[in-house]
Amino acid sequence: MPTTTIPDDLRSDVETLWDYSQMHHEPKPVDLGIGLGSHDPDVPVYTAELYHRGLFPTIVFTGANAPGTVEAFPRGEAVHFRERALELGVPDSAILVEPEATNTGENIDFTRALIEEHTALGPIRTILLISRPYQQRRSYAICRKRWPGVEVTCAARPLPLDEYIARIGDANRVINMLVGDTQRLWVYPANGWAIEQPIPAAVRKAFACLVTAGFSARLLPE
Repeated sequence: MPTTTIPDDLRSDVETLWDYSQMHHEPKPVDLGIGLGSHDPDVPVYTAELYHRGLFPTIVFTGANAPGTVEAFPRGEAVHFRERALELGVPDSAILVEPEATNTGENIDFTRALIEEHTALGPIRTILLISRPYQQRRSYAICRKRWPGVEVTCAARPLPLDEYIARIGDANRVINMLVGDTQRLWVYPANGWAIEQPIPAAVRKAFACLVTAGFSARLLPE
């Protein structure tokens, strides 16, 4: 049975990565909202809320499936996210679906190509990336590299760490994902896939402690 409790001796390290991974941007009006596919069912809900607040006229939901999302979203993340947004009152005319991307780089590349096909939208100069909370810094760094002509703002439903874990229902899964996303902030730039981000010493230390504690399921070879 998955636990939703963070071990006391690891809490400080998890909180360090959780806080660092978020960009702490204030959502603001933009030309396009992009809901990034993932296992997090709150992404389409929060995207719909921001749409109804008038922050963007058009949404792209992007994402096929990862191994961890097939059961929850068997027809693909973007397809299910669109359906959820429709349930929440977003008009179909305001939603585009990109159903092929299998990673964040493809989310950006394929969304950019889709937008270029829809010339009626006009030039896209500003975008809002809506994601799970700890995906923000990584998606920001990737988008800045792969779509350099736009101004990027990041958003996720503002939730305390413990409440987010309770919603997902599995602390170990969240911590493993958080550790993996943190590692990608230096692995991706080294491979030319993202811009570099400053990595504070406290983040490096927290990352190393969590890896030592066994949270290595999402690590990439370096």
